[in-house]
Amino acid sequence: MQSFAFKAKSELCRASVQHACCAKAEAYGVLLYCNTFNNREVRIITENPEFAMRLPRLFRRAFDLKFDRLPEGDNPGGKLVFQITEPDKLEMIVNQLGYDLRQNLVLHVNFGLLEDECCRTSFLRGAFLAGGSVTDPEKRYHMELATSHAQASRETSALLTEMGFVPRSVMRGGNSVIYFKQCEHIEDLLTTIGAPGSAVEIMTTKLDKEIRNDANRAMNCDMANVNKTLDAAMEQCQAIEQLREAGKLELMPEKIKQTALLRLEYPELSLVQLAERCDPPVTKSCINHRMRQIMKTARELS
Repeated sequence: MQSFAFKAKSELCRASVQHACCAKAEAYGVLLYCNTFNNREVRIITENPEFAMRLPRLFRRAFDLKFDRLPEGDNPGGKLVFQITEPDKLEMIVNQLGYDLRQNLVLHVNFGLLEDECCRTSFLRGAFLAGGSVTDPEKRYHMELATSHAQASRETSALLTEMGFVPRSVMRGGNSVIYFKQCEHIEDLLTTIGAPGSAVEIMTTKLDKEIRNDANRAMNCDMANVNKTLDAAMEQCQAIEQLREAGKLELMPEKIKQTALLRLEYPELSLVQLAERCDPPVTKSCINHRMRQIMKTARELS
């Protein structure tokens, strides 16, 4: 069974890349959040076949190059590996992203490539496809982006904040992780980067949860009221039996005795229902008054 994150990424892969600048921005996000990106190697590993189909087209459009290694054969459900190791190709990528291969490659976000809103969106889509995950909303609300490049993670967090999102940050297993817990932010971000269907599924799931929770609260409240009624009725029946055993029930006024016998006959009824059974029917206030007299007389016996 496909995970929610798998389906969200598949939906993202159906988004078209109309401009070369957006292709480069998306590929940039993929590189900063993929398994390996340094001056010796690019390695991208995925289990999503739709992302695997998108990658060669994306890098050809972004950098006009092909991967040195493509996934081998038919490997459904397995890990699909893409790799670039040729120095000339690596140098081309590094130069186009504004880095210097001659220096120690400390990766940061080159905001000059993300000036347009469409490019920012494409960058975040690439980052999520390569290093993102989102939890099934039936379980909990959680979306994250993880990378080994701490500086790039901090600057991606700043970019998201500037776009109106408020991510949190944590270090986990050597990776810098930015994440969201609020379902509204997750919905908005998925919609922004091109997965509105997944965002709608989260909204629908949240609504279903709220409906179920409201129903459960109402049922629990009803059960509590029923239990309260049954406990009170049991206490009343015990008091009436005590009066009968002591010979006091026969000495009580006829209307109160009638009420006591009705309670013994119908221990499951509420006071309102018991009041309707009286002959003639009486009000809840009246039946409540009679019950108080019964309980008071029983207490006086002890």
